[in-house]
Amino acid sequence: MAKKLSPIEEFLALSPEDKEREYRSVDREFSRAETQPLTSRQRKAWNKFRERRRSRGRPKVGEGAKVVSLTIEGGLLKRTDALAKREGVSRAQLVARGLEMVLRAS
Repeated sequence: MAKKLSPIEEFLALSPEDKEREYRSVDREFSRAETQPLTSRQRKAWNKFRERRRSRGRPKVGEGAKVVSLTIEGGLLKRTDALAKREGVSRAQLVARGLEMVLRAS
């Protein structure tokens, strides 16, 4: 039994002329009368897609992250970046380590 092709595979299997015909059939403005509400299955898939989009990004660590703007002397920044590279961590991780050490010491 032959494997069922996905809609993308079906489209890719079309001739260039058929692909162009398919493209032109949807390359237009649609009127509201041509639309219909999502089915419950479609709504569930849409909501799942939206949840995945919302959850992208860095995972929350501790109380979350806050972007701050700092001015650092050029030489110190070069040395910081060099050490971060040697340690295999980001600049932000290295600065956070340093801040933790200073805070623990005080």
